[in-house]
Amino acid sequence: MRTFFTNIWLIITHKSFLWFLLYVNLIGTVYGYYWYMWQIEITDPIFILFVPDSPTASLFFTIAIIGWLLGRNFKLIEALALITLVKYGLWAVVMNILTLLENGSIGWIGWMLIASHFAMAVQAILYSRMYRFGMIHIIIAAVWTLHNDVIDYVYGQMPIYHDLMKHMDTIGYFTFWLSLACIYIAYIIWMRNKRLISMDR
Repeated sequence: MRTFFTNIWLIITHKSFLWFLLYVNLIGTVYGYYWYMWQIEITDPIFILFVPDSPTASLFFTIAIIGWLLGRNFKLIEALALITLVKYGLWAVVMNILTLLENGSIGWIGWMLIASHFAMAVQAILYSRMYRFGMIHIIIAAVWTLHNDVIDYVYGQMPIYHDLMKHMDTIGYFTFWLSLACIYIAYIIWMRNKRLISMDR
């Protein structure tokens, strides 16, 4: 079994696969910003940076992949990618499931969003051994993430799900704890990677 997982790891960290993953994430990022364009157009310019949450998360991961292909680790970007990919990947899955429960249907687009955003979260965890961020990077990424929650749920700039807007207070509470959980995941990964690196020396 260990040999199987070792072979899988060798495949997904091979440069040719990383190039493929780069293109997939780049295309997803561009499409994500296009998806949010209508909301960006009605957003006060001061908040625009914090509106397209998911594509910004995939942009962080795209930049992290570029670093790996160059033999470098953009440590802050890696911390931001991990925390925001898991957060907004799972967040979108939950929101679309809630929409399904609310309306009884979400159509093929809703199911596409569930699959693609779940994949976002999975890839962030899958490549966790590649990250080299430290505690300071986690702290900065945590500030960014929690600040984004304030912008979304205090200043009302959250992604608009028309059928769920009446539940925004509950969703905001859920999102806050989801943010803390993702920050804790980053901390656990940092501790594990630090231990593995020290064992290799």
